[in-house]
Amino acid sequence: MVDAVGVEYVSRVPRPPLDGLIDDLYYLEGVPPYARLKLPPMPAALLIINLGAPFRIRAGTDIQTAEYADGCVVTTPTYALEFGYPRPTRSVGVHLKPWGLAPFLPMPAAELCDRPVTVEQVWGRPAVAELRDRLATAAGPDAMLALLEDELMRRLSETAGLGLVRRTSRAIAASGGAVAIGDLRAAAGVSSTHLAQRYKELIGVTPKRLARTYRFAAAVFAIDPAGPIDWGELAGGAGYFDQAHFAHEFRAFTGFTPTRYVEVRRRFLRENPGHVMDGWPLPTD
Repeated sequence: MVDAVGVEYVSRVPRPPLDGLIDDLYYLEGVPPYARLKLPPMPAALLIINLGAPFRIRAGTDIQTAEYADGCVVTTPTYALEFGYPRPTRSVGVHLKPWGLAPFLPMPAAELCDRPVTVEQVWGRPAVAELRDRLATAAGPDAMLALLEDELMRRLSETAGLGLVRRTSRAIAASGGAVAIGDLRAAAGVSSTHLAQRYKELIGVTPKRLARTYRFAAAVFAIDPAGPIDWGELAGGAGYFDQAHFAHEFRAFTGFTPTRYVEVRRRFLRENPGHVMDGWPLPTD
């Protein structure tokens, strides 16, 4: 898909068994709508292979902006990420389910929580350099995504505890984050400590934190910026105790109040109608 301002975005779902770990593979090329974009937390992980000029990321609250030339690996975040894109930019990437990175990581996911690393730090410089060269010379986006899918299939490894984390995470997702973690633990037949340890190893956050992220994401996706918003009804529908709790959680996740978020989202829609990146990234202001 190429939008009106010349950003090309191609996406596809991978073949099994990768589809149990990955939402989609994508190709992105063109000029992002803003030099800096904020990405509110999602119950998802991200892997980007960069094929253009370096980009910059600021993550968490106490981490300085860092430059990423070869790409980046991001586990499920607890704070908004700020991306500084080169203009133009060119990359291929993977949107993963929260547990989806674990079979491709040589370290516990908790070590990367809110601390994105380069792809080289995960897979090694020679392997990533070769992969980038092959991607850069592939015959178009479809061929690039097929190549990336093959690389992921080759790197797929058995991961202890993945079945437990996947089953319980799917239950959290199905409830929109409203399920009681104690009920999940009891149904799985494991201790709270064991479940939390597995989550931190494979996702990077505890089950409770993942549930909070799913609940927040459900609330955000329920917002229609084009129309009037009943914040009390939206907060209740997402399972928040009251509107004040919702507003506090919203600011903790994004740095924005709910009303400020809508203002910024409306600005994006007004200035970039029909943009392929509409929906989640926002101007940093």
